[in-house]
Amino acid sequence: MDKKKALVVFSGGQDSTTCLFWAMKHFDEVEAVTFDYNQRHDEEIEVAKEIAEDLGVKHTILDMSLLSQLAPNALTRDDIEVKDGENGDLPSTFVPGRNLLFLSFASIMGKQIGAQHIVTGVCETDFSGYPDCRDVFIKSLNVTLNLSMDDQFVVHTPLMWLDKAQTWGLADDLDALTYVKERTLTCYHGVRGSGCGECPSCKLRQNGLDTYMKQKEGANA
Repeated sequence: MDKKKALVVFSGGQDSTTCLFWAMKHFDEVEAVTFDYNQRHDEEIEVAKEIAEDLGVKHTILDMSLLSQLAPNALTRDDIEVKDGENGDLPSTFVPGRNLLFLSFASIMGKQIGAQHIVTGVCETDFSGYPDCRDVFIKSLNVTLNLSMDDQFVVHTPLMWLDKAQTWGLADDLDALTYVKERTLTCYHGVRGSGCGECPSCKLRQNGLDTYMKQKEGANA
């Protein structure tokens, strides 16, 4: 991997913050971009700002409010309940086209700032069934982005084949486990750190952390 410039798609959550630490380790220069799509909690934007500033990473916030108009969902509407999908349906938190738009706009920004490496925290292992978190989608989009802009972008997905326990392990390997645990916002109800403990995102996060800590204790026993 050449140590050039990377742009991290950054939400201030567990996964993207782990990816930010990963990028800072692997690239000479790193910037972060956060998309404001009228998500349920403004707190997400504030957390992203605070983390980027704390880590000394140049941070850009782009207006993507059109997405909430096109695709009403539980992440942009208070009157839509946060719940898992039933009978094969996608969770109410799925935002159609979100990663398609985010990675497309990130690549456009990357071209302007000289960043050919785009880093995103999508994951097919613990992905809640979201089709735009699949490896095949990322590979397809990477080809399309390069063709559309006649460039050589590389979309990196450090978490693609990791479950949540392994994602915590990666944060630990990067000396960032405590930072990610305490400073990030993953909760669908806008509670920082360990979150509300009730929403699907918090349960997945906590189960992963519990599993990783047990594995770590066992390895050290």
